[in-house]
Amino acid sequence: MHALAVLSLAALPVAVLVAGCGRVDAPTSLEVTVAGKRFMCRVALDDASRERGLGGATAIGPDEGMLFAFPSPEERTFWMRDCLIDLDIAFIDAKGFVTAVHTMPKEPLRAEGESESAYLARLRRYPSGAPAQFALEVAPGTFGALGIRRGSRIEFDAAALKPHIR
Repeated sequence: MHALAVLSLAALPVAVLVAGCGRVDAPTSLEVTVAGKRFMCRVALDDASRERGLGGATAIGPDEGMLFAFPSPEERTFWMRDCLIDLDIAFIDAKGFVTAVHTMPKEPLRAEGESESAYLARLRRYPSGAPAQFALEVAPGTFGALGIRRGSRIEFDAAALKPHIR
């Protein structure tokens, strides 16, 4: 019995070490700093969450947002599919610099009898203007009030997201 206890205690550091090497869950939110103002943002790390975005949301608080993360920097375009609220968007390159800023007003939802393709064709597109790896959506008027424009820096822990981006 005593030998078993010693063996169990000897194996404890190995068990802790193995447990410590387990996969870290993807973050569901992340703090983002824009011109000194902190936002708690939901994160969209895969195609499904990026496509859903804030579609269907009925409100966004003044200190809230959504950060979209993509596997690599590319020219990107967003639209206001199924969005019930106006939003500001900033496209952000891999180094944290803004490539474009837009205020995106909500658009009429898909009408009864309107085909999906007709609905999508009428939605305005908002381009990144340069390769962007991230996009940040916040309440409308926020970026203007903070003086955010192309070349501004937005701070967040991109390294914490990168292993989870799909």
